[in-house]
Amino acid sequence: MNKNFSSLLSDIKGCEICKSHLPLGPNPVVSVSEKSKILVIGQAPGTKVHASGIPWDDASGRNLRKWLGVTDEQFYNPDLFGIVPMGFCYPGKGKSGDLPPRLECAPQWHTQIFDHLKEVKLTLLIGLYAQNYYLGESKRKTLTETVQNFEEYLPEFLPLVHPSPRNGIWMRKNPWFEKDIVPTLQKIVKAEMSL
Repeated sequence: MNKNFSSLLSDIKGCEICKSHLPLGPNPVVSVSEKSKILVIGQAPGTKVHASGIPWDDASGRNLRKWLGVTDEQFYNPDLFGIVPMGFCYPGKGKSGDLPPRLECAPQWHTQIFDHLKEVKLTLLIGLYAQNYYLGESKRKTLTETVQNFEEYLPEFLPLVHPSPRNGIWMRKNPWFEKDIVPTLQKIVKAEMSL
């Protein structure tokens, strides 16, 4: 690992930029290598991930790995998957789930990380926060429309709904996602991993 990249990851792990706003204190969760082929940009860790320090180590992560058609070993191999959330620390509880990712993280760290990543073939934008940040004006009116029209953002980005079990109602209302998008996603991921 490049010494500069290694020290950048150390800086991130030691980050306390929004310490006073974090109910459980800072515990930045990120897993990435300079060789990462697929980037996963989600929201922010939940309490289980905060406790374990392992990204997507929860029911949402199990759903995501199923959608991607990958094993735990593949998903947690940073040379295949770089996992860089919008917020690196658990942001706290809101009225209907966790609070949004802290706004300090992405502007502070993402560009610095991505400057080192020369092998990335695809970036998965999971949920509204990642899509708003990275798609800007090109995103559709709703997350559903953005996900439905994912092909417009390829080959750089692939927008997805969040795989949280709390999104069960959305999944039932939008059966096309598992019928059409998931098989396409698996095909794209398999192709990118083999490059």
